[in-house]
Amino acid sequence: MSDYDVPRGIDVLRVFCGPDGRYGNALGVVRDGRDHPDEASRQLLARRLGFSETVFVDDPERGRVDIHTPGLRLPFAGHPLVGTAWLLDLEVLELAVGDVFARQDGEFTWITARPEWVPPRTLQQYGSAAEIEALPGPPPGEGWLYAWAWEDEAAGRVRARAFPRRGEAIVEDEATGAAALLLSARLGRSLNITQGRGSQILTAPAPDGTVEVGGRVLMAVRG
Repeated sequence: MSDYDVPRGIDVLRVFCGPDGRYGNALGVVRDGRDHPDEASRQLLARRLGFSETVFVDDPERGRVDIHTPGLRLPFAGHPLVGTAWLLDLEVLELAVGDVFARQDGEFTWITARPEWVPPRTLQQYGSAAEIEALPGPPPGEGWLYAWAWEDEAAGRVRARAFPRRGEAIVEDEATGAAALLLSARLGRSLNITQGRGSQILTAPAPDGTVEVGGRVLMAVRG
């Protein structure tokens, strides 16, 4: 996997891969957060790596992690937590917003989280999956956009694309667990989402207001 040129000690995962094992959103995981002890050094590394998110593991046994994009620190994000739960094989990840519970189910890794933990997103429905696929890039406007449409409403199948629109190098996010979580909570039903080029995200809302988000994770580079 020479597509990823990363320093030693950093694993690269692909999270929310499609059924054929392709696609998924690249994630950098710094196994020992002590190598980058402050926010400035972490932000610098996240920018250098250029992934949509990079995770710094501060305590691998307790699952304490810190998430950064190339431009800012995030209180919560979906694909970094699914990927890190798979990598560390933990049932709980510790974030400042609260504990995120995780489980393995065959080829899928799931996390459980609350919609209120997710930074604001605009969820914009389009008339058809073809309209989503035809988007040439981010639609005009400001703020993080999740463009989605039903592929098969009865079956809960959704076609989606995500555009951060925050001035970073990441123009389009390949697979976005947090936005999928919000959409599932808004619609009040389980979803099977195809995002980006062909990534797959599954969701399942619970009666207590939490939402499970799951997908496949593969190792791209072992640092």
